[in-house]
Amino acid sequence: MEGQQVINFDTGELQDELDYKVKTAIKRYKMFEPKEGYYLAFSGGKDSIVIKALADMAGVKYDAHYNITTVDPPELLRFIKKYHVDVKREKPSMTMWELIPYKLMPPTRIVRYCCSVLKEGGGKDRFVITGIRWAESIRRKNNREMIEFDRYGSQSKQTKKYRKLFLMNDNEGKRRMIESCAIKGKHILNPIIDWTNNDIWNFIHKYDIPYCKLYDQGFERLGCIGCPMAGEKGMMKEFKRWPHYKKMYLKAFNNMLKEREKRGLETNWKSAEEVMNWWIHNQ
Repeated sequence: MEGQQVINFDTGELQDELDYKVKTAIKRYKMFEPKEGYYLAFSGGKDSIVIKALADMAGVKYDAHYNITTVDPPELLRFIKKYHVDVKREKPSMTMWELIPYKLMPPTRIVRYCCSVLKEGGGKDRFVITGIRWAESIRRKNNREMIEFDRYGSQSKQTKKYRKLFLMNDNEGKRRMIESCAIKGKHILNPIIDWTNNDIWNFIHKYDIPYCKLYDQGFERLGCIGCPMAGEKGMMKEFKRWPHYKKMYLKAFNNMLKEREKRGLETNWKSAEEVMNWWIHNQ
């Protein structure tokens, strides 16, 4: 598949843009490969199947992990089971249905407590690979900045000797190609952070990589069913497709209201249905 051409600044030659990005990503994998191998955070979505394929192309050592959220699309679980048997499935300490009454509120676009409990617990003391990309957010794309690092992470101004890494900022803080988390004791590599959506799909089609067919059925994201980040239309579409999960959320909201009443906490919600209506349309 031919695409736009770019200048390879290492050779000064014109090169297919996708091929250039693939080779650049592979260099990133090899540059930071730890002796024990990478911890590859796998979700089954388009970005994660790309970073896993690139890891194979780079020939680096890694082990892939999928965090079961208990609100995963069934089609996605079947896809992972069929095409990614090597991925280790990690069970959460709590289910979503237990977490909502425990937190005494639904997860929201601002208070996304579910991510830290259900999705981000793995990779402690490891070098983690993720599929985070600037193109996923306008703020990420527009606020990025460039800093030069040597392979050990030291800043440098010698462009011929050191590689360029792009940094970005959003309302959750800086996201970079290389990140560190002191609290969880892990380093993070985001090798496709500068890839566009077209890059992702061009790569998938060029290398004939199997992907979850929910994308062909109008779903642009394959996150947790009922995730507030999908927005009102997205949540309504998901609950129409998977009504059983809506019933499970209603049951969790009902248990949440009982727990709030038990603790003497005030609330304007009178029923689980009112919580659901607020959650989808007004938060």
